[in-house]
Amino acid sequence: MTHVEHSRCTAEQLGLPSEAIPKHIAIIMDGNGRWAERQGKPRIEGHRHGVKTVRMVSETCTSLNIEAVTLYCLSSENWKRPPAELEFLMHLLEQYLIEERRLLMEQGLRLKVIGRRDRLPASVLKEMDKTLQMCAENQGTQLVLAIDYGGRDELTRSVQKLGRQIAAGELEPDAITEETIQQALDTAGLPDPDLLIRTGGDMRISNYLLWQISYAEIWVTERCWPEFTQDNFLQSIREFATRQRRFGGLL
Repeated sequence: MTHVEHSRCTAEQLGLPSEAIPKHIAIIMDGNGRWAERQGKPRIEGHRHGVKTVRMVSETCTSLNIEAVTLYCLSSENWKRPPAELEFLMHLLEQYLIEERRLLMEQGLRLKVIGRRDRLPASVLKEMDKTLQMCAENQGTQLVLAIDYGGRDELTRSVQKLGRQIAAGELEPDAITEETIQQALDTAGLPDPDLLIRTGGDMRISNYLLWQISYAEIWVTERCWPEFTQDNFLQSIREFATRQRRFGGLL
C-alpha cells in the first residue's frame, strides 16, 4: 500500500480552542461493500480502499493531539458474511498490522485491540501481538481497533469477570459501582467517546460501545468509508465543537 501524505492540522488552524476538540472519537466505518459495488468492483476492494481512510484518520488524530480513536473493524455479527469475504478481511487485517508498523512508530501511536481473541486466526494474533508490543511505549494518540467486537458481548464478558471476583470473595455485590463496571470493560483506562461518527448513512449504533457512548455526540454522513475524506473528518470535529453538551442537566 502506498503511503499518501495528509495535511497536518492543529486546533488553531481549525479555529477552535483545544478544549473544543473531542478527547476520544469512535467511528463506525460503514459502506465499504456498497462503495465497491457502486464502482463495479468486488466488495473486497471497498475494504482494501478503506485502509487508506484508516491511515488518514490516524494521522489527523495525531496532528490534533486527540487522546484516542476507536475504529469498528469487525463486529461479532460480521461472521455471518460470506467465507471468501471473511478470509479476505483476516488477510487484510494481518497485512495492516505488518505494513502500518512504520507509521505507528513514526506517529507515536499506541495500539490497543478490544473484542474477542478466540475466533481470530493464529497468524493474525501473532502479528497483532507483535505490533502491540512494538507500540507499547509510544506516547501519542491511542489507536483502538475493535475486532470481533460487540457491545453486548463485551458487557456479558464484564459481568462474568465481576461474577468470578464475587465467587472468589474478592468483591462484594453492593460494592459494584459504575467505575467498577467501567474497569471491567475492554476499554478500561480510556475516556468515554465524546464523538461517534458513522459513515454510510445508516442511523443506528450497531451494538457498538453501548456502555461507553451514553453521552457521545453522534454525527452521521452519507459518504461511505472509502470516500470519507480529511475534510469530512474535520467537518465532524467542527460540528462537534458547536454542540451544547448538557449531560442530562441544564445549561
